[in-house]
Amino acid sequence: MNSQPSSPIDRRAFVARSVATLAATSVAGLPILGRSQAAAAPLKLALISAATYGLPGEARTPGSNHGTAFATTFNAWDVEKAKWLKGTFVKSGRKLERARVVKIWDPNQTAARALADVCGIETVTDTPEQCSDGVDAVIIIDDGSGAQWKYAAHPLRKGVPTFCDKPLAMTAREAAAVAKLVRETKTRFMSASSLRFVPDIIKLRNELPQLGAVHLASAVCGNDLVYYGIHALSMIYAVLGKGAVSALNVGQPGANIARLRFGAERDVMLIVADKEKMRSGYQINLYGEKGWRSVTPDLKDLYFYLLEAFLDLVITGKESVPVEEEVEVIAALEAAKRSLELGREVKLSEVM
Repeated sequence: MNSQPSSPIDRRAFVARSVATLAATSVAGLPILGRSQAAAAPLKLALISAATYGLPGEARTPGSNHGTAFATTFNAWDVEKAKWLKGTFVKSGRKLERARVVKIWDPNQTAARALADVCGIETVTDTPEQCSDGVDAVIIIDDGSGAQWKYAAHPLRKGVPTFCDKPLAMTAREAAAVAKLVRETKTRFMSASSLRFVPDIIKLRNELPQLGAVHLASAVCGNDLVYYGIHALSMIYAVLGKGAVSALNVGQPGANIARLRFGAERDVMLIVADKEKMRSGYQINLYGEKGWRSVTPDLKDLYFYLLEAFLDLVITGKESVPVEEEVEVIAALEAAKRSLELGREVKLSEVM
């Protein structure tokens, strides 16, 4: 249609105007962004490093948990073609209609073309930079490397709203470098654990006043301290907010028990253990002056809520997770890791 915007910047302005117009004429209580879909064309998205997965030092193999889950959240999938796709293929239980993936890049071009075929992604690019151009927003996938943040520089400098999958980086200094570029370019950016946005965690945050002041809390999850511990700690940040200043890890290699100090009034116990020592899962416990809460969150559709929050950022500019807060999360996890290695308390300022 001739009335559709012709460039990514124009499209974002068009969507923002549609939201503003609908907000002025809306029925109270209905979600503004859901109503805007009828008035605005879907945002054009790019997925970067989305078709293969490999931990540091290991070969990347076809299939991607987050890459396929994110692709199917926006584009759905061809049932018959999916039967022939190699590797991990996660099918989203819910679809976001406000955006569509139109470009994909992965170091393994064969895997990228296969995923594109299954999910109806029009273009497979030769480089991540090409993938970032001519779209409304970029989503950089957790590919196992812990270094996916390096792909963010190009879209940030181009002013293209960017989501960088967890963890933002494996060290606080790397994460801080990304944050610095975000603020210098003034580009809309988000990096967060999906656990921040699941309904059980949102409900817990809303119930916080019923518990009174919370001086003690704990969070638990399985696997690597930084790579997966970010999920457990992100639940704490989503409910209680930021403010970690130091970490003291009294656990053992592969079985972390880290006390994170949040100022003088709150301590958080973070328990993260390898799969050989503890079954994986997620739990948060709050111990307030008036009451306690223990939540094992339901993870159904967790990527849907995460990606919905990113689209809200792209359209409205409102940050649900400021990048500085995500840097602090990484710093707290790195401090806990270093504490175990050094056998002493480590301040976050030491790793920044």
